[in-house]
Amino acid sequence: MALVSLAALVAGARSGKLVSFPTDTVPALAVRPDRSADIFTLKQRSPDKPLILMAASWQEFLPFLNTSHPALETWEQVAQKYFAGAVTLVLPASDRGCKLNQGFKTLGVRIPDSKVAIAILQQTGAMLTTSANKSNQPPYRRMREIHEAFPSVITLGEGIDITEQLGIGLPSTVVEWTVEGWLVRRQGAVNF
Repeated sequence: MALVSLAALVAGARSGKLVSFPTDTVPALAVRPDRSADIFTLKQRSPDKPLILMAASWQEFLPFLNTSHPALETWEQVAQKYFAGAVTLVLPASDRGCKLNQGFKTLGVRIPDSKVAIAILQQTGAMLTTSANKSNQPPYRRMREIHEAFPSVITLGEGIDITEQLGIGLPSTVVEWTVEGWLVRRQGAVNF
């Protein structure tokens, strides 16, 4: 695979192929929600490390979340405050959402603060994502490095400098809703 245009990346993503594109934190590896096993295989990632569902709008997360939960309004208020941005909210999942990460009853959701990522997600719908790297290695920050490390991945190359470090280099802050309230699971780019 070559470094491709945004249109070619979107077409590849829609057809179920693994893709990579920049976000506000670090470049993402992404795949359609029904193809999650492909990321675990590519990254040699343990199935006990869940993937994040990324989308362009809050409404796209709702089929994957437990929308009958009494705290739904609270989640929406927090999402309005922190999305788009470098915060991942871990929320109780619907039956459909539970299928995305084996053995988990929750799902991490995030809207990136990146025009390129949003332009892609508006055309693909929600995508399962993780950082572009081999498991337990630092994330790649340049699209050229991602292309070289993962030649089978459709990697965005048009309209960006493929040799430039992209994103802020810090992961998103992961915050989980619990019965006691919000719990920071990973401190990242944003103080919660």
